[in-house]
Amino acid sequence: MNTQKNANPAVVGLAGFSLTTLVLQFHNVGWCGLGPVIALGLIFGGLAQLIAGFQEQKMGNNFGYCAFVSYGSFWIGLAIIMLFNHFKVFPSSATDVGWYLFAWMIYTLGMWIASMRIHTMMSITFLTLLIGFFLLVLGHFVHPVWNIVAGYELMLCAGCAMYMMFAIIINDQAGKTVLPLGKAWIKSA
Repeated sequence: MNTQKNANPAVVGLAGFSLTTLVLQFHNVGWCGLGPVIALGLIFGGLAQLIAGFQEQKMGNNFGYCAFVSYGSFWIGLAIIMLFNHFKVFPSSATDVGWYLFAWMIYTLGMWIASMRIHTMMSITFLTLLIGFFLLVLGHFVHPVWNIVAGYELMLCAGCAMYMMFAIIINDQAGKTVLPLGKAWIKSA
C-alpha cells in the first residue's frame, strides 16, 4: 500500500502560465521588451507547463493534462513565431498572428465551458483568458490599441491563475482552506 502523497503538478503549470502571461502583458502595454517574454515562453510557460501537463495525465486529471500541455505548446509556438519574426525566417504578419490567436480563442472557449464544472476561480481565469484572446484578435485585425486593452485585461487573468497556484500551496500547507476557490458554476451529474 502506497501512502506517499503526490505533489500537485498544477502549482508548476499555473506558475508557468501566470508568470509568462503577466510578462507578455508587460510587453503588450509597453513596459518591457520581448526578450523576457521569449525566455519565459520557451522555458517556464512552455516546457514547465508541458511537464506539469504530463504529470497531470499520470494523476488522471484530463482537464489539467489538456490545459497545461496545450497552453505550454501555445507559449512555445508564440515564442517561435517571435524568434522567426526577429530573424526573418518564416515571418508572420499581424494578420497571421491574429489567426493564431483566433484559433486559441476558440480552443479557450471550450476550456472555459469545461472549467465551469471545476470551481469559480478556474471559471474566472478561463473567462478572462477568453476575453483576452478576443481583445488580442481585435488588436491584430482591427486596431493595435486593442492589444494594450488586452494587456491590462490579461494581467487580471494572470493574477487569477497566480491566486489558484497560491491557494493550492497555502491550503495544502495549512491543511485547510485558507484561500477559497469557490464552487463549480455547473454541478456535475
